[in-house]
Amino acid sequence: MDASGPLISPADLAADLADDRADERARVTVLDVRYALGGPPGREAHASGHVPGAAYVDLDEDLADPPGEGGRHPLPDEARFAAAMRRAGVRDDRPVVVYDDWQGRAAARAWWLLRHHGHRDVRVLDGGWTAWLEEGHPVEVGETHPAPGDFTVAASKGAAVVGADDVLDVEVLVDARAPERYRGETEPVDPVAGHIPGAVNVPTTDNLDEHGRFRSPAELRARYARVGADTAGSVAAYCGSGVTAAHDLLAMEVAGIRAALYPGSWSGWVTDPSRPVATG
Repeated sequence: MDASGPLISPADLAADLADDRADERARVTVLDVRYALGGPPGREAHASGHVPGAAYVDLDEDLADPPGEGGRHPLPDEARFAAAMRRAGVRDDRPVVVYDDWQGRAAARAWWLLRHHGHRDVRVLDGGWTAWLEEGHPVEVGETHPAPGDFTVAASKGAAVVGADDVLDVEVLVDARAPERYRGETEPVDPVAGHIPGAVNVPTTDNLDEHGRFRSPAELRARYARVGADTAGSVAAYCGSGVTAAHDLLAMEVAGIRAALYPGSWSGWVTDPSRPVATG
């Protein structure tokens, strides 16, 4: 698999999986990270149909720790995350493709975590499950039982994070939530409305075209240039719980912009009432 960027098209993944059947050495590990905020786990959807060979990964159980001071979706314990990835068949020497049915938002979290913990070849299926079906690629039903992988957490982290004590010092802090949540006009999930002072709003919906695919590198770079992310000395992103911010990080990666994640995001920020809040 050509790891020239963080995205892969359904056609290219289908070709890679066909190569797998012809040559065991070319195997690709596929992870199904379907997720619905506040809805049932995606395991039933996975059993009803998935990309052939894909292993199901539960966002709440495998890609986050329990809610607390770190927000609604804190980063998972390293050992627990590594064990989950090994159960899903992830190997250090094999490329990984992740997908969801949420326009890449949950898949981006898995992509970021694997990159953060040292896996060098991870890509997101552009358009996700919807695009896979629309293009008529094969579907497998039933549970998947992959051979255990050997994924290990690297000693040095591959993706940067910023904590609550330092987030106000970030030159360009991107808020990935919907504009009305950013402005504090509504807050359907967290107890306080508003945004972190100084943050700029680039909703995840801005990353996608009318077909639910990521915009071109040039288009994405232009969008993030509007908030100064293309030339800033430091860039970070946050969202409500730390999940969908990875979608903006993925989009910036496509655009050639490196940025850090504030994992606690808004839900972690507002656990301390002494922290400032901005609206408008």
